[in-house]
Amino acid sequence: MKKISVLIPCYNEEENVVPISKAVTEILEGELSEYDYELVFIDNYSTDRTRDLLRMICGRNPKIKAIFNVTNFGQFNSPYYGICQTTGDCTIAMSCDFQDPVELIPVFVREWENGYQIVSGIKSSSKENGFIYFLRSMYYKVIKNMSSVEMIEHFTGFGLYDKTFVKLLRQLDDPIPFIRGVVAEYGYKRKDVEYEQPKRRAGKTHNNWYSLYDAAMLSFTSYTKIGLRLATFVGFLGSAFSILVAVVYLTMKLVWWDRFPAGMIPVLLGIFVIGSMQLFFIGLLGEYIMNINTRVMHKPLVVEEERINFDES
Repeated sequence: MKKISVLIPCYNEEENVVPISKAVTEILEGELSEYDYELVFIDNYSTDRTRDLLRMICGRNPKIKAIFNVTNFGQFNSPYYGICQTTGDCTIAMSCDFQDPVELIPVFVREWENGYQIVSGIKSSSKENGFIYFLRSMYYKVIKNMSSVEMIEHFTGFGLYDKTFVKLLRQLDDPIPFIRGVVAEYGYKRKDVEYEQPKRRAGKTHNNWYSLYDAAMLSFTSYTKIGLRLATFVGFLGSAFSILVAVVYLTMKLVWWDRFPAGMIPVLLGIFVIGSMQLFFIGLLGEYIMNINTRVMHKPLVVEEERINFDES
């Protein structure tokens, strides 16, 4: 009997963990009863009642498992690590807030049985904030055009992964993994399934401008060279322009010494423009260096505090 694993990361989801566990198990035991299953929650150091509820859920069903992290390891490390802990013939990763429709689980499994090793959920539309969705669309188009890897638009990680791909994830040994990029980079047979993203069932989103920026910069510095190349080209053009202006200014000063004004305003404007450009590219280079530094430090993806319902062997 084949086994399906479902991985659900959570952080302060006390209003959603019980309903999502019920919804997922009903589908697995109803529409997919010919499969064995496990439902794995990985909690990223929740501070509400999420962990108490997970202990209760796991106590009622031994096929529901939980991993508790010792602290919050971020929005990328925890789900990636959780996928690597699953034991099924395939793993479905989805969010805890019902924005990834549980009704797509049988659809993903059916496509997997048709021979696809990755079935990715693609948001064709969303009921979230329209402006945020617009910004996401612009981001995906920009990163897709800049990256040497053909990035997948509106793919958040929601999807099904065959055990062969999960094995690859375990072998990558990346301290700051970006699973959306890994899926796009490696040529596994993939099927895209479009869906409309609903609103959160309950609770508040944990994404903010900083977390969105962090996600954007991780993909930008991991899968593009455009920032470094842009800094080089703009720096070269700026230097050439500055030298040209300096030569023209010196020539005019020597020829029309008495009639040529000091011109401090253009000089100051030039200093401010060039200075701001330098600060921008120093910050951009810093993002690349920070990415490299994190990889060199090679910290563990996650440190566990507790496991529930896992086989000790």
